[in-house]
Amino acid sequence: MMILLSLVQLTFPLKNPVLLFALILFIILFAPIILNKLKIPHLIGLIMAGAIIGPNGFNLMLRDSSIILFGTVGLLYIMFLAGLEIDLADFKKNSKKSIVFGLYTFIIPMTMGTFAGLYVLNFSLMTSVLLASMFASHTLITYPIVSKFGVTKNRAVNITVGGTMITDTLALLVLAAIAGMAEGEANSAFWLRISVSVIVFGLVVLLLFPIIGRWFFKRFDDNISQYIFVLAMVFLGAFLAEAAGIEAIIGAFLAGLALNRLIPHTSPLMNRVEFVGNALFIPFFLIGVGMLIDYRVFFKGIETLKVAAAMIVIATVAKYAAAWLAQKTFRFSADERRLIFGLSNSQAAATLAAVLVGYNIILNKGAIESAALVGKVIEPVRLLNESVLNGTILMILVTCTIASFITQKGAQNIALSEVSDTGDPDEENQENILVPINNFETAEELINLSLTVKSRNNKSGLFALTVIDHQNSDINEDKAARNILEKAVITASAVDTRLHKLLRYDLNTVNGITSVVMEHKITDLILGLHHKKGISDNFLGNLTEGILTKCNTTTLIYKPSQPLSTIKRHLVFVPDRAEKEIGFPFWLVKVWNIARNTGAKLVFYSSKQTLDCIKDINTKHPIESEFTEFDDWNDFLIISRDVKANDNLILVLSRKDRPSYHNNMIKIPAYLNKYFQATNFILVYPIQAGVTDSSNMDLKNPSVLESIEKLDDLGKTIANLFKRK
Repeated sequence: MMILLSLVQLTFPLKNPVLLFALILFIILFAPIILNKLKIPHLIGLIMAGAIIGPNGFNLMLRDSSIILFGTVGLLYIMFLAGLEIDLADFKKNSKKSIVFGLYTFIIPMTMGTFAGLYVLNFSLMTSVLLASMFASHTLITYPIVSKFGVTKNRAVNITVGGTMITDTLALLVLAAIAGMAEGEANSAFWLRISVSVIVFGLVVLLLFPIIGRWFFKRFDDNISQYIFVLAMVFLGAFLAEAAGIEAIIGAFLAGLALNRLIPHTSPLMNRVEFVGNALFIPFFLIGVGMLIDYRVFFKGIETLKVAAAMIVIATVAKYAAAWLAQKTFRFSADERRLIFGLSNSQAAATLAAVLVGYNIILNKGAIESAALVGKVIEPVRLLNESVLNGTILMILVTCTIASFITQKGAQNIALSEVSDTGDPDEENQENILVPINNFETAEELINLSLTVKSRNNKSGLFALTVIDHQNSDINEDKAARNILEKAVITASAVDTRLHKLLRYDLNTVNGITSVVMEHKITDLILGLHHKKGISDNFLGNLTEGILTKCNTTTLIYKPSQPLSTIKRHLVFVPDRAEKEIGFPFWLVKVWNIARNTGAKLVFYSSKQTLDCIKDINTKHPIESEFTEFDDWNDFLIISRDVKANDNLILVLSRKDRPSYHNNMIKIPAYLNKYFQATNFILVYPIQAGVTDSSNMDLKNPSVLESIEKLDDLGKTIANLFKRK
């Protein structure tokens, strides 16, 4: 053993890169496991571990350039994920609330911090204002806890994330102003330069990044290339922010907002982004923060303890006051207040930036230089002294600890309440989606669509089917079918979704599909068309005479011309009186899920009465949408002038002799083949009364309403709407 240790030159701090990386990985692995048993958030464990192994602890490793590099990536990752996971529809809806909270959480700490600096700590006005800006800013260190409990779409989280961008930007502008004033640069040219650069930076990221991203995702479908591209865009946004004179974290957050709609929340790419960040980069950042903690500051005199205590109390009280005021203003629950306070109380990134800038600003440079000429040495007078620097490290530790406990409690309570409200659907009412696939090229897009339209409660109700003609099958066909199914399973597993693969030998495809629909109680069917082919008369005939007459499911026929994630708008054409049919709520939930999971706008075309019904639902579950009256299917081609690049057509059709059927529906396939060859489209055939065993079904039937309610919160809203009617 001694020989082995001598071979690896085991000296402290460790220099061997293999051993260093192994040590960090073991910390990342075991810290959460140990602390979970003690009911302590794992974030605290990582920070504490950093303090123990760092230069101020047992000195096992230095906070060198590699730790700083990975830590920077982790910090940017936190902000990027916050922008990426935010619900843009809710973000727009709550933008005013975000501004209000952002002002609360900026003004209150600025006011309290300035007065405390002047009258408690006896600092100068400039130092007091800079100190207050440190309290005003915060870092979303506890965001991974919110993500872990699956409550990132909660309105309190949405408002806090938006408010973070506002308060951090204002705090960093204060930092830039104070630094400029201390160094004599805060003139009109300085303010003009920073204003123009910030505006240009914001426009470039928010307008140009989506264009670049959409172009890239259309042309490159390799998983690794897509992930590297996303990471590169994050760092480009961060660099542009620094070039504009603001902190890199603002650039990372805006990059997340810019790419939000191009990375659907249910996509494999989103899963990879979250996985790598939460498994590696973010823990590195937390360990790096812990390495800054120096326990010896407790013994460096009463001044350090006084400053640290004042900073901790002011930062915590001010952030709690802002959260409490937001709760009362917006009538939030106590748990939502906990989320706001927990997310906004932790100090780290911007706080560190401010204290390091202030510590490095020397106020008596001229006197030092003059004294050096005559051989004298004068101690530098810093804008922020060493007591503030040490107090900041303690403040980071304490605020992150408090924030972690509070966030975990609030997120856990909200997650439990959501589970109890929703309940687990029983087997009879469970949503089961079947995706028949026979083409390797379209398999991934069809599975992605099924992941996009499925309800959140659906954990294991996805089925992929390949049907082989048992009379003409051979070994090669069997092998190809298994390869297609394996690709479907891999695509679903990338987002932690279980997919059941079914290989069936039958007389023909229609028989195979209809048998599986009955055997597995399939509720939704997704069929695919090759992107280079149109709808043949043979296909539509077989579909109408076979599947649609035998399977009363919500059936979606999808032709992908470009990835679903690159779609800007979904144009939804709904026939008049569609809301009077049994299948209306079931397909509407699917369309709503497409909008919620991709962030693309929905544009509804229908009669006034039908649009009014959809608008009622939109008031309770708002998504970005437009409504245009359209009830003359004879003039269907008129809307071709409304179709733009990156649009997807969703056409809700009907079976003959049903209330919403229109004679011109039969011409739709020909129109699509001729005029919309390069456009994505989805044909929707709803469940309809009078088909198979559903003749006694209606929208006021208690069992039907119960099935709708089981889907999710949107299903409850739709069911209540029809109960009233």
